[in-house]
Parts: sequence; C-alpha cells; structure tokens
Amino acid sequence: MSGSILPLNALRAIEAVARLGGLEPAAAELGVTIGAVSQHIRRAEARLGTGLFERTARGLRPAPALTAQLPLLRRGFDALETAAAALDRREEPVLTLTVGSVFASRWLVPRLGRFTARHPELEFRLVATGKLIDLDRGDIDCGIRFGSGEWPGVRAEPLGSRTMLPVAAPALAHRLAAPPDLAQVPVICDQATMLSWERWFAAAGISPMPNLTGPVYSDPSLAFDAALAGQGVLLAIEMMARAALEDGRLVAPFPQRAESEFGYWFVTSASRQMPAKVRRFRDWLAEETAGETPASSLPGGSH
Repeated sequence: MSGSILPLNALRAIEAVARLGGLEPAAAELGVTIGAVSQHIRRAEARLGTGLFERTARGLRPAPALTAQLPLLRRGFDALETAAAALDRREEPVLTLTVGSVFASRWLVPRLGRFTARHPELEFRLVATGKLIDLDRGDIDCGIRFGSGEWPGVRAEPLGSRTMLPVAAPALAHRLAAPPDLAQVPVICDQATMLSWERWFAAAGISPMPNLTGPVYSDPSLAFDAALAGQGVLLAIEMMARAALEDGRLVAPFPQRAESEFGYWFVTSASRQMPAKVRRFRDWLAEETAGETPASSLPGGSH
C-alpha cells in the first residue's frame, strides 16, 4: 500500500504548480529548477496513470481529478507545518500584518507604539496594500480588511463600529447648516470606497439624495488628505476620523450618523491554527477599538 504513495517532494511540486499556475513560479517558490518540478509531475502522472494538469493559454490548470483533491492536499501540508512548529516549540518573533493604507496611517500606526511597548519581544512588520493577500501564505500572519467579513478560507472578527459620517475641514464645515447644503460645496469622490452617501442621506431622512460634485481620488488615503486640506467633504468611518476630529483638523458638521453595510475585520487563515503572537495582537486590537469615542462628543465634533 505504501508503495502507491507519491513522494512528498512530488506532492509539494504538484500543489505549488496548481496554486501558482506554472512551472517557473513553482520552481522559484520551492527553490529548485523548472526541470525538477516538471520531472516530479511527469513521474507522478506516470505512476498514477492519469494527467494531473491541462495546458492552457494562461498556464497549467489542474485537471478535474486533481482539483477535487487539492483542499485535502493543502490541509495536509498545513498540518505538517503545524506539527513541525509544535515539535520545534519555538515561535518566530516576527508578526506580519497586511492592512489597507487608511487604517494603517489614520488608526494603527499612531497607536502601534502601545502594542510594541507591551510586547517588546515581537518585531512588527506591516504590509500596507489594498489587495486581498492570501492569508495561507507562510509569510503573512494576519490582516485587517474592510468589507462584509465574508471571505472564503478566512476567519474574520469585527473591529470597532461601522458608524459613518461626513467630515470636513473647519472652514468648509462653517458653510454647512443642513445636509442639503452638501449640494453647494465640493464633496470628495473616493473611487475605492464602499461607503454609501445614499445610505447616509436616507438615515438623515432625505430622499432622493442631492447631486454631489467635487474632486475625485482613486486612493482612499489621498481622499482623506484632501479632506484635511479643505478640498471637500468626505464620508468616512467614524473611527478613522477620530484623531482629526479630536484635534480640530476635521469637523463633523451634522449630528446625523448612519451604519455602513461594511466594516473593519481582523482576519486570519481558517485553515491554520492561530499562533500566540497573533492572539496577543488580536486581543490588543479588541481593547483599542473598544475604547473608541463617538465623534459627536469630541471637541468640534458637531457644527
């Protein structure tokens, strides 16, 4: 029976090619030559008596028989890594987090010193990107994402509130007495946002919403900078604007708030055990977000 089992190196080559879509990236990840990966696959196909991959214009695509077994194969490698880590009993003292630029710059970085002071044994590495990085990658421990919380293969825990509100620089906010006045001032269009002005206007009892115009930004961090510079009114998640509302750089011109369909989530791979260092960071995040103050109670928090 054991003679029918494929060698571990062959299984690793098959899984890597299936995940990465080609021999070259698989060889680079495994640290071997392209010829070695190709040989592993040819020998495995000969031994099994069936083709494992289909050649397409976009690269190698797993055949149906392999596709059906890939989840088991990947779980097997995860289990091996977990077992090896348990035997080693040492934990890499580096915590790598993937997060969007707005959360990183407006919320996390100003507070991060408190976490590193509490856990000086950990080296913190931050990967700021709007892309959804695969959390099954060995070099990524956890992430913070904005959305519905429903991502395949991901364990998601909510962070903070979903309250959203318009914010503006003080000089611009003084021109706003009621929500319909937003049609008379520049309103920043953040092309990457998931926040809905229509939803906010509905919560304010105004339907249909007025026509809004203003500068357009494709990067959410730049859109926030534009609001600070007085270029327009921005619809923001309350916890992201908190620091600027506290020190008066931004003002919440209206008392109306709305709950967004989307929010921030702490995410980890559902197929991997959560290391102690990740649990420590998660618990610290929960403490920090639980202490958020409503913008309406801050100095200059209403107009």
